[in-house]
Amino acid sequence: MLIAIDHGNYACKIASKDGLAPSGDSFVSGLSEHSVRPPLAADAIEWGGTHWTLTESRLPYQWDKTKSEHFFILTLFAIARELRVSGEQPYETDIDLAVGLPPEHYSVLKDRFAKYFQRGAVKYQYNGAPVFVDIRQVFVYPQAYAAVAPRARSLTSTPRLFVIDIGGMTTDILLLRNGKPDLQFCRSLELGVITMNNEIIGKVSAEHGILIEDDHIASIIQGRETILTAPVIQTVWESTQRHTDAILNKLRELQVDLRSTPAIFIGGGAALFKQYIEGSQMVAKAEFIMDTKANAIGYLMLASSQIQKLSQKAGANGNA
Repeated sequence: MLIAIDHGNYACKIASKDGLAPSGDSFVSGLSEHSVRPPLAADAIEWGGTHWTLTESRLPYQWDKTKSEHFFILTLFAIARELRVSGEQPYETDIDLAVGLPPEHYSVLKDRFAKYFQRGAVKYQYNGAPVFVDIRQVFVYPQAYAAVAPRARSLTSTPRLFVIDIGGMTTDILLLRNGKPDLQFCRSLELGVITMNNEIIGKVSAEHGILIEDDHIASIIQGRETILTAPVIQTVWESTQRHTDAILNKLRELQVDLRSTPAIFIGGGAALFKQYIEGSQMVAKAEFIMDTKANAIGYLMLASSQIQKLSQKAGANGNA
Protein backbone atom coordinates (compact mmCIF):
# COMPACT_ATOMS: atom_id res chain seq x y z
CA MET A 1 0.00 0.00 0.00
CA LEU A 2 1.28 3.46 -0.91
CA ILE A 3 0.51 6.25 1.56
CA ALA A 4 1.47 9.88 0.95
CA ILE A 5 1.67 12.27 3.90
CA ASP A 6 2.19 16.02 3.99
CA HIS A 7 3.60 16.54 7.50
CA GLY A 8 2.48 20.12 8.04
CA ASN A 9 3.23 22.18 11.13
CA TYR A 10 -0.51 22.79 11.44
CA ALA A 11 -1.94 19.51 10.15
CA CYS A 12 -1.02 16.18 8.58
CA LYS A 13 -2.71 15.68 5.22
CA ILE A 14 -2.88 12.18 3.74
CA ALA A 15 -3.55 10.59 0.37
CA SER A 16 -3.31 6.84 -0.22
CA LYS A 17 -3.80 4.23 -2.89
CA ASP A 18 -4.22 0.50 -2.43
CA GLY A 19 -5.16 -0.36 -5.99
CA LEU A 20 -8.66 1.04 -5.62
CA ALA A 21 -9.76 4.66 -5.63
CA PRO A 22 -7.40 7.07 -3.83
CA SER A 23 -8.53 8.11 -0.37
CA GLY A 24 -7.36 10.71 2.13
CA ASP A 25 -7.58 12.12 5.62
CA SER A 26 -6.25 15.01 7.65
CA PHE A 27 -5.79 15.82 11.32
CA VAL A 28 -4.07 18.43 13.47
CA SER A 29 -0.35 17.79 14.09
CA GLY A 30 -0.89 17.49 17.83
CA LEU A 31 0.05 14.70 20.24
CA SER A 32 -0.40 13.97 23.92
CA GLU A 33 1.70 11.36 25.76
CA HIS A 34 0.26 9.02 28.43
CA SER A 35 1.58 6.24 30.65
CA VAL A 36 -1.67 4.27 30.18
CA ARG A 37 -4.33 4.42 27.48
CA PRO A 38 -6.89 7.14 28.25
CA PRO A 39 -10.28 5.42 28.58
CA LEU A 40 -12.20 8.00 26.54
CA ALA A 41 -9.67 8.53 23.75
CA ALA A 42 -11.17 8.37 20.26
CA ASP A 43 -7.75 7.69 18.69
CA ALA A 44 -4.95 6.08 20.69
CA ILE A 45 -1.67 4.38 19.83
CA GLU A 46 0.54 2.23 22.02
CA TRP A 47 4.07 2.02 20.69
CA GLY A 48 7.23 1.19 22.56
CA GLY A 49 5.46 1.07 25.92
CA THR A 50 4.02 4.59 25.61
CA HIS A 51 0.46 5.63 24.78
CA TRP A 52 -0.27 8.57 22.47
CA THR A 53 -3.46 10.39 21.51
CA LEU A 54 -4.18 13.02 18.89
CA THR A 55 -4.99 16.50 20.19
CA GLU A 56 -6.06 19.85 18.74
CA SER A 57 -2.97 21.50 20.28
CA ARG A 58 -0.25 21.73 17.63
CA LEU A 59 3.27 20.54 18.27
CA PRO A 60 5.91 23.29 18.53
CA TYR A 61 7.43 24.30 15.19
CA GLN A 62 10.31 22.03 14.17
CA TRP A 63 12.59 22.98 11.29
CA ASP A 64 14.04 19.45 11.31
CA LYS A 65 11.19 17.06 12.10
CA THR A 66 13.58 14.13 12.57
CA LYS A 67 14.81 15.57 15.88
CA SER A 68 11.99 13.83 17.79
CA GLU A 69 9.75 10.82 17.28
CA HIS A 70 6.61 12.96 17.13
CA PHE A 71 6.16 13.02 13.37
CA PHE A 72 6.84 9.29 13.11
CA ILE A 73 4.09 8.69 15.67
CA LEU A 74 1.75 10.94 13.67
CA THR A 75 2.64 8.76 10.67
CA LEU A 76 1.62 5.64 12.60
CA PHE A 77 -1.77 7.29 13.20
CA ALA A 78 -2.03 8.12 9.50
CA ILE A 79 -1.23 4.55 8.47
CA ALA A 80 -3.78 3.04 10.88
CA ARG A 81 -6.49 5.46 9.81
CA GLU A 82 -5.83 4.78 6.12
CA LEU A 83 -5.92 1.03 6.77
CA ARG A 84 -9.36 1.57 8.35
CA VAL A 85 -8.20 -0.31 11.42
CA SER A 86 -11.16 -1.22 13.65
CA GLY A 87 -12.10 -3.94 16.10
CA GLU A 88 -9.57 -6.29 17.67
CA GLN A 89 -8.30 -8.22 14.65
CA PRO A 90 -4.59 -7.83 13.73
CA TYR A 91 -3.62 -5.86 10.63
CA GLU A 92 -0.47 -6.70 8.67
CA THR A 93 0.72 -5.13 5.43
CA ASP A 94 3.67 -3.66 3.54
CA ILE A 95 3.79 0.12 3.29
CA ASP A 96 5.56 2.51 0.93
CA LEU A 97 5.63 6.13 2.08
CA ALA A 98 5.76 9.31 0.01
CA VAL A 99 6.61 12.45 1.99
CA GLY A 100 7.97 15.93 1.33
CA LEU A 101 10.07 18.83 2.54
CA PRO A 102 10.09 22.59 1.90
CA PRO A 103 12.10 23.27 -1.27
CA GLU A 104 14.72 25.32 0.58
CA HIS A 105 15.41 22.40 2.96
CA TYR A 106 15.05 19.59 0.44
CA SER A 107 18.68 19.07 -0.57
CA VAL A 108 19.93 19.23 3.03
CA LEU A 109 17.30 17.07 4.73
CA LYS A 110 15.94 14.63 2.14
CA ASP A 111 18.24 11.68 2.99
CA ARG A 112 17.75 12.20 6.73
CA PHE A 113 13.98 12.43 6.27
CA ALA A 114 13.85 9.20 4.27
CA LYS A 115 15.94 7.34 6.87
CA TYR A 116 13.75 8.70 9.68
CA PHE A 117 10.66 6.97 8.27
CA GLN A 118 12.28 3.85 6.80
CA ARG A 119 11.97 1.70 9.95
CA GLY A 120 11.26 -1.67 8.35
CA ALA A 121 9.02 -3.84 10.54
CA VAL A 122 7.00 -1.80 13.04
CA LYS A 123 4.55 -3.24 15.57
CA TYR A 124 2.05 -1.12 17.50
CA GLN A 125 -1.54 -1.03 18.66
CA TYR A 126 -4.21 1.33 17.40
CA ASN A 127 -7.31 1.51 19.60
CA GLY A 128 -6.46 -1.95 20.94
CA ALA A 129 -5.99 -3.57 17.53
CA PRO A 130 -2.50 -4.97 16.74
CA VAL A 131 -0.92 -3.39 13.65
CA PHE A 132 2.14 -4.87 11.92
CA VAL A 133 3.58 -2.84 9.06
CA ASP A 134 6.78 -3.17 7.08
CA ILE A 135 7.81 0.30 5.90
CA ARG A 136 9.82 -0.60 2.82
CA GLN A 137 10.44 2.35 0.53
CA VAL A 138 10.33 6.05 1.40
CA PHE A 139 10.14 8.62 -1.38
CA VAL A 140 10.87 12.27 -0.58
CA TYR A 141 9.80 15.16 -2.85
CA PRO A 142 9.90 18.96 -2.74
CA GLN A 143 6.73 20.56 -1.41
CA ALA A 144 5.12 23.14 -3.69
CA TYR A 145 6.40 21.33 -6.80
CA ALA A 146 4.46 18.23 -5.74
CA ALA A 147 1.26 20.27 -5.51
CA VAL A 148 1.48 21.34 -9.16
CA ALA A 149 2.99 18.08 -10.46
CA PRO A 150 -0.41 16.77 -11.69
CA ARG A 151 -0.53 19.71 -14.11
CA ALA A 152 3.22 19.90 -14.90
CA ARG A 153 2.73 19.29 -18.63
CA SER A 154 0.53 22.35 -18.98
CA LEU A 155 3.24 24.49 -17.35
CA THR A 156 6.07 23.59 -19.72
CA SER A 157 5.25 26.54 -21.98
CA THR A 158 5.57 29.04 -19.10
CA PRO A 159 9.17 30.31 -18.89
CA ARG A 160 8.91 31.45 -15.25
CA LEU A 161 6.31 30.69 -12.60
CA PHE A 162 6.40 30.97 -8.83
CA VAL A 163 4.66 28.38 -6.67
CA ILE A 164 3.91 29.90 -3.26
CA ASP A 165 2.89 27.53 -0.49
CA ILE A 166 1.41 29.38 2.50
CA GLY A 167 1.36 26.82 5.28
CA GLY A 168 0.98 26.73 9.03
CA MET A 169 4.32 28.17 10.06
CA THR A 170 6.07 29.06 6.83
CA THR A 171 5.54 30.47 3.38
CA ASP A 172 7.66 28.51 0.89
CA ILE A 173 8.51 29.77 -2.58
CA LEU A 174 9.69 27.71 -5.52
CA LEU A 175 10.56 28.93 -9.01
CA LEU A 176 9.52 26.77 -11.95
CA ARG A 177 11.29 27.21 -15.29
CA ASN A 178 9.27 25.69 -18.12
CA GLY A 179 7.51 23.49 -15.59
CA LYS A 180 10.69 22.19 -13.93
CA PRO A 181 11.72 23.17 -10.37
CA ASP A 182 14.74 25.42 -9.97
CA LEU A 183 16.01 24.32 -6.56
CA GLN A 184 18.70 26.99 -6.73
CA PHE A 185 15.94 29.58 -6.31
CA CYS A 186 13.72 28.69 -3.40
CA ARG A 187 12.92 30.60 -0.24
CA SER A 188 11.20 29.94 3.08
CA LEU A 189 9.68 32.65 5.26
CA GLU A 190 8.37 32.20 8.81
CA LEU A 191 5.18 34.00 7.82
CA GLY A 192 2.50 31.33 7.88
CA VAL A 193 -1.03 31.12 9.24
CA ILE A 194 0.08 30.17 12.76
CA THR A 195 2.22 33.31 13.01
CA MET A 196 -0.72 35.47 11.99
CA ASN A 197 -3.19 33.70 14.26
CA ASN A 198 -0.95 34.10 17.30
CA GLU A 199 -0.69 37.84 16.63
CA ILE A 200 -4.45 38.21 16.12
CA ILE A 201 -5.30 36.22 19.27
CA GLY A 202 -3.01 38.48 21.31
CA LYS A 203 -4.38 41.64 19.72
CA VAL A 204 -8.04 40.70 20.23
CA SER A 205 -7.34 39.78 23.85
CA ALA A 206 -5.52 43.07 24.52
CA GLU A 207 -7.95 45.37 22.68
CA HIS A 208 -11.31 43.65 23.25
CA GLY A 209 -10.78 41.40 26.28
CA ILE A 210 -12.03 38.34 24.36
CA LEU A 211 -10.30 35.00 23.97
CA ILE A 212 -10.54 33.55 20.47
CA GLU A 213 -8.94 30.58 18.74
CA ASP A 214 -7.81 29.61 15.24
CA ASP A 215 -11.30 28.45 14.26
CA HIS A 216 -12.80 31.86 15.10
CA ILE A 217 -10.25 33.57 12.87
CA ALA A 218 -10.83 31.17 9.96
CA SER A 219 -14.60 31.63 10.26
CA ILE A 220 -14.34 35.41 10.08
CA ILE A 221 -11.92 35.40 7.12
CA GLN A 222 -14.07 32.92 5.19
CA GLY A 223 -17.27 34.85 5.89
CA ARG A 224 -18.98 32.21 8.01
CA GLU A 225 -21.52 33.10 10.66
CA THR A 226 -20.08 34.16 14.01
CA ILE A 227 -21.35 35.66 17.28
CA LEU A 228 -18.26 37.84 17.62
CA THR A 229 -18.82 41.59 17.64
CA ALA A 230 -18.20 43.89 14.70
CA PRO A 231 -15.08 45.49 16.31
CA VAL A 232 -13.51 42.05 16.79
CA ILE A 233 -14.33 41.10 13.20
CA GLN A 234 -12.80 44.35 11.99
CA THR A 235 -9.61 43.66 13.96
CA VAL A 236 -9.31 40.22 12.33
CA TRP A 237 -9.89 41.61 8.84
CA GLU A 238 -7.36 44.40 9.26
CA SER A 239 -4.78 42.08 10.78
CA THR A 240 -5.22 39.58 7.95
CA GLN A 241 -4.73 42.34 5.39
CA ARG A 242 -1.54 43.46 7.14
CA HIS A 243 -0.22 39.90 7.27
CA THR A 244 -0.94 39.36 3.57
CA ASP A 245 0.83 42.62 2.75
CA ALA A 246 3.79 41.56 4.92
CA ILE A 247 4.13 38.32 2.94
CA LEU A 248 3.95 40.08 -0.42
CA ASN A 249 6.38 42.82 0.66
CA LYS A 250 8.85 40.25 1.95
CA LEU A 251 8.60 38.34 -1.32
CA ARG A 252 9.43 41.52 -3.21
CA GLU A 253 12.51 42.05 -1.02
CA LEU A 254 13.64 38.53 -1.98
CA GLN A 255 13.37 39.35 -5.71
CA VAL A 256 10.05 37.55 -6.08
CA ASP A 257 8.15 40.14 -8.11
CA LEU A 258 4.61 38.96 -8.73
CA ARG A 259 3.89 41.94 -10.97
CA SER A 260 6.15 40.46 -13.67
CA THR A 261 5.90 36.71 -13.01
CA PRO A 262 2.69 34.69 -12.59
CA ALA A 263 2.15 32.63 -9.45
CA ILE A 264 0.21 29.64 -8.21
CA PHE A 265 -0.74 29.86 -4.54
CA ILE A 266 -1.29 26.66 -2.57
CA GLY A 267 -1.75 25.59 1.04
CA GLY A 268 -4.27 26.37 3.74
CA GLY A 269 -3.03 29.94 3.97
CA ALA A 270 -3.60 30.54 0.27
CA ALA A 271 -7.25 29.57 0.71
CA LEU A 272 -7.59 31.98 3.65
CA PHE A 273 -5.80 34.90 1.99
CA LYS A 274 -7.26 34.47 -1.52
CA GLN A 275 -9.44 37.60 -1.50
CA TYR A 276 -6.60 39.72 -0.10
CA ILE A 277 -4.06 38.42 -2.64
CA GLU A 278 -6.44 38.91 -5.56
CA GLY A 279 -7.07 42.49 -4.45
CA SER A 280 -3.38 43.39 -4.15
CA GLN A 281 -1.68 45.61 -6.70
CA MET A 282 1.52 43.64 -6.05
CA VAL A 283 0.10 40.56 -7.83
CA ALA A 284 -0.54 40.64 -11.57
CA LYS A 285 -1.69 37.07 -12.22
CA ALA A 286 -2.47 34.45 -9.59
CA GLU A 287 -4.05 31.02 -9.61
CA PHE A 288 -5.09 29.11 -6.51
CA ILE A 289 -5.10 25.40 -5.72
CA MET A 290 -7.67 25.24 -2.94
CA ASP A 291 -7.29 21.58 -1.96
CA THR A 292 -5.21 21.57 1.22
CA LYS A 293 -4.11 18.00 0.41
CA ALA A 294 -2.51 19.12 -2.88
CA ASN A 295 1.04 18.29 -1.76
CA ALA A 296 0.02 14.84 -0.50
CA ILE A 297 -1.83 14.13 -3.76
CA GLY A 298 1.30 15.20 -5.67
CA TYR A 299 3.52 12.93 -3.57
CA LEU A 300 1.15 10.06 -4.32
CA MET A 301 1.29 10.69 -8.06
CA LEU A 302 5.09 11.13 -8.18
CA ALA A 303 5.73 8.03 -6.06
CA SER A 304 3.30 5.91 -8.08
CA SER A 305 5.17 6.88 -11.24
CA GLN A 306 8.55 6.20 -9.64
CA ILE A 307 7.46 2.79 -8.32
CA GLN A 308 6.17 1.86 -11.77
CA LYS A 309 9.49 2.83 -13.37
CA LEU A 310 11.45 0.86 -10.77
CA SER A 311 9.23 -2.17 -11.39
CA GLN A 312 9.68 -1.93 -15.16
CA LYS A 313 13.44 -1.59 -14.74
CA ALA A 314 13.58 -4.62 -12.44
CA GLY A 315 11.51 -6.59 -14.95
CA ALA A 316 13.80 -5.60 -17.81
CA ASN A 317 16.88 -6.62 -15.82
CA GLY A 318 15.26 -9.92 -14.93
CA ASN A 319 14.54 -10.66 -18.58
CA ALA A 320 18.05 -9.70 -19.69
